[in-house]
Amino acid sequence: MKIKEITVVSGKGGTGKTSLTAALAAFAPEKKVLCEADVDAPDLEILLHPRPEREHPFMGMQTALVDAARCIGCGKCEDVCRFDAIRMASGKASVDKTFCEGCSACTIVCPQGCISMEDTRQGTWFFGRTDLGPMVHARLKPGGENSGMLVQLVRKEARLTAEREGAEFILTDGPPGIACPAISAVTGANIALVVTEPTMSGKHDLLRIAGLCERFGTKTAVVLNKADLSEEGSEKIEEACSENGLPLLASIPFLFEVVHAVSQARIPSKELENYLAPIWEKLKAL
Repeated sequence: MKIKEITVVSGKGGTGKTSLTAALAAFAPEKKVLCEADVDAPDLEILLHPRPEREHPFMGMQTALVDAARCIGCGKCEDVCRFDAIRMASGKASVDKTFCEGCSACTIVCPQGCISMEDTRQGTWFFGRTDLGPMVHARLKPGGENSGMLVQLVRKEARLTAEREGAEFILTDGPPGIACPAISAVTGANIALVVTEPTMSGKHDLLRIAGLCERFGTKTAVVLNKADLSEEGSEKIEEACSENGLPLLASIPFLFEVVHAVSQARIPSKELENYLAPIWEKLKAL
């Protein structure tokens, strides 16, 4: 059985991407694995309440480490650091790993050879169980590097889980925008479902992320959320979809009931039940 991955993305945060992902997870009867790939701001776990089974460190790029016992306080490392990551304190160099970019210039200029590079933990990834199926999710440290690598890791683990447990689908909550994490989330997915809003910026962001998906060979479909907030904006989105060959699967009005459900950390599946069946069936057809 070939495993299909649906990645839900958006041009910006706040479009309703995670709420729709959770609602689709609750609706879809097929066996599936849930994947949280928005590692910078993971929210899906708030709605799905995974029961943790495993926790693993995510090691990102290397950062500098000073052996204080050998440091003579010459300050050459501080002078060469372009990122202000090295400071002198009490005659010794110390590294602020929040600012260190791993360039290793300090290791070259240190006359004592007391600076080395070490693997640095940038986050954590988790495996757990929800009432809707197994879930792989992750959390990057604030300001952590290599978010694209962490997205790749959780997607890989989700696929291994699907193979191991005989799941038909992987449903992935992707990151917003078109930066490295988004590229890592949509590349290789069977389809990217873009959740957008009826605004000019919504149209702009939709076309940007659709262009990104096209560049990496990923099919794209669209859901227009909060459609009744702007009739003109909705028409612009519909025109953009038609002109660019993007299937518009549904237009969902603004529903206060959805906001209320999410504020209670509850999946808004009942509130969206009139829209979930056609969206899911059209996704499977695509």
